[in-house]
Amino acid sequence: MIKTANELIAVAQTQIDCLDAVSAKALYDGAEGTVILDVREAANAEESKLQDSVNISRGLIEMKVPKLCPDADTLILIHCGGGGRASLAALTLQNMGYTNVHAITAKFEDIKIVFG
Repeated sequence: MIKTANELIAVAQTQIDCLDAVSAKALYDGAEGTVILDVREAANAEESKLQDSVNISRGLIEMKVPKLCPDADTLILIHCGGGGRASLAALTLQNMGYTNVHAITAKFEDIKIVFG
């Protein structure tokens, strides 16, 4: 049976830590060296992005994140446009061995308001 994207996202969200925008901001404010990953496509990030975020499209995450975050314990907050791609990317990073990964499952507009 073929699974839909929504089914894959739902399964991923049972295996990762999902945060709303307010909880993510509190975690970010309380830590140093946090990496905020924007896994939207580059064109979306060019239009509007969080000030401290790094854009790595979800399809390139396995290749680029190890260079950006060589320490498996780095606090990584991942966001996208609505939480789906962030959830899938968080599961991928967890499977790669990262231990402190969190998906922000809010809409980008709400994340941007909270992060300023």
